[in-house]
Amino acid sequence: MIAVIQRCSRGKVTVSEKVVGKIEQGLVILLGVQIDDTENDVNYLVNKISGLRIFRDENDKMNLSIKDINGSVLVISQFTLCGNTKKGRRPSFINAAPPEDGNRLYEYFMTEIEKESVPVESGEFGADMKVELVNDGPVTFVLNSKD
Repeated sequence: MIAVIQRCSRGKVTVSEKVVGKIEQGLVILLGVQIDDTENDVNYLVNKISGLRIFRDENDKMNLSIKDINGSVLVISQFTLCGNTKKGRRPSFINAAPPEDGNRLYEYFMTEIEKESVPVESGEFGADMKVELVNDGPVTFVLNSKD
């Protein structure tokens, strides 16, 4: 499972010109579910993300977690993170989970991160979405549950 996390001062996602998710300070998380991912991959990423100290403290050092700042997350499903571009010019998505498995783990990810007392907003699985954010820093990390 791959997560691109971006520290933001605000973020929102729209589907068919309707805002379906919106946050202020927190993280926009692009989540790619791979074919061999399980609940263990979700648990690893939730634990890592909820405790990752990437927000500024009073000394302007990255020393606080999403929970420390009472921030929120905006989770967007993004199967293209699982794309393979090694061969040819057209990406292959054979490593992406089938939609039913991807959606189940996407929903499980959001449920588990909410259990960490982190408010969650989301996009719409499988929809054509427009994602906007103000990346604070910019601060962006790529996490892979297999690493």
